[in-house]
Amino acid sequence: MEEKKYSIKDEQTARFCKALSHPARIAIMKFLAQQDQCYFGDIHEELPIAQATVSQHLRELKNAGLIKGTIEAPKVKYCIDLKNWAYARELVGGFFDTDIKKFPCSCK
Repeated sequence: MEEKKYSIKDEQTARFCKALSHPARIAIMKFLAQQDQCYFGDIHEELPIAQATVSQHLRELKNAGLIKGTIEAPKVKYCIDLKNWAYARELVGGFFDTDIKKFPCSCK
């Protein structure tokens, strides 16, 4: 079977979209967008989910590069990675700006 190759930009677009594919992660990003930084406890208090679940969502966002985390023992401080956020906006916006051929759709 021939291996399909995707562009680096397509792979990164998918990585950003996957990280944002849960409503809790969207809520976390919206919360972080309203402040320059905050601690884990602030995020946990904002969302009606367990601490372990918040940690999992933060890990996904951090792995995708959308947020940064700094350990300030015993707390962890988070903020949006502004460079990667701008890049995500560019990639995802570019994807949705793709011209679609206006053929009549025969799907029902």
